[in-house]
Amino acid sequence: MIYVVRHGQTDWNKEGRLQGRHGLPLNETGIRQAGELNKQLASITFDYVISSPQARAIQTAEITSGLPAAIDERLDVFDLGEADGIRRSEVTLAGPIPDASIYKGVEDIESFVQRVFSFMKELEARFGQSEANILLSGHRCTTGCIGAYFEGILEDRNILRYSSENGAFKTYTFGSAAS
Repeated sequence: MIYVVRHGQTDWNKEGRLQGRHGLPLNETGIRQAGELNKQLASITFDYVISSPQARAIQTAEITSGLPAAIDERLDVFDLGEADGIRRSEVTLAGPIPDASIYKGVEDIESFVQRVFSFMKELEARFGQSEANILLSGHRCTTGCIGAYFEGILEDRNILRYSSENGAFKTYTFGSAAS
């Protein structure tokens, strides 16, 4: 079973700021959310715990599982470029992402999807036939993209519809991938 966890709350989440690669660690609420996940998933023995390299995701993975997290760069948060840290209400969007014609350094959405799907395909090739319990810790964008891997990319291409809330999780099973 794949357990896809979105990191707990940070101060930037609380302030309504876009949070990419310059994000903050968990705040007290985020630590409490990860502790609640630990309680909810206490009956699960995780065989593998894999996280985005961002501190907030690593903290969430390790508090939730009680195990050290392996880091995979492909689970890193979508690069928001110059829009990182700006209040969501002040950012000009092009669909669900910051407008790359205004903010330098915004990651190409197709490249983002390809890197997360690449990770998921590798994970499925390795563990698709096993009974392993795998915790993946990431962000709104990565939890959404992983959901799209299993459920398919919607016609409007907005993978964020599959995202979890801060400190929440969804489960998936290999063999149900729509990709």
